[in-house]
Amino acid sequence: MSKIGKINIAIPDKVKVILNGNLLNIEGPLGKKSLSIDTSMFDLKIDEGKSVSIKPKNINQDTKRLWGMNRSLLNNAIIGTSKGYTKTLELSGVGYRASLKGKQLSMQLGFSHDVNFDIPDSIKILVEKQTIIKISGSDKQEVGMIASKIKSYRPPEPYKGKGIKEQGQYILRKEGKKK
Repeated sequence: MSKIGKINIAIPDKVKVILNGNLLNIEGPLGKKSLSIDTSMFDLKIDEGKSVSIKPKNINQDTKRLWGMNRSLLNNAIIGTSKGYTKTLELSGVGYRASLKGKQLSMQLGFSHDVNFDIPDSIKILVEKQTIIKISGSDKQEVGMIASKIKSYRPPEPYKGKGIKEQGQYILRKEGKKK
């Protein structure tokens, strides 16, 4: 039995969940999302638009493995269309700053050139100060991918802590040379 898969998913008031064959369409104030669910393996029950439950038709190794994952994907899509997801990145280092230029995020990261990042249409990026970047969107996986792509331009180094990190991320610091 899957601990995660057994839990019912509550549907917020503004979100509509409709099952069409194998496709599950989720519409909310922040966008639309469609998930493909294997109906030959899982039963999906929508209770009057209030909650959704997913149960396997027969329990074996394959369904045990996929039950919790499908439930999590469904839950993430419902939360994404109602509230959305945000990640906050911090730039730390002398002269490190970011700015928005149209549909591009321009960052000065200590290189001899500026690093430009093209922003996809489904993602919103805000630069609050020059050193804080907020990434928001309705797809949890896409927000995480964009955040990790931006972090990969200058990962935090262990001696001075310079680089791009997520807000609240702990950086393992190393001690420098000793005489």
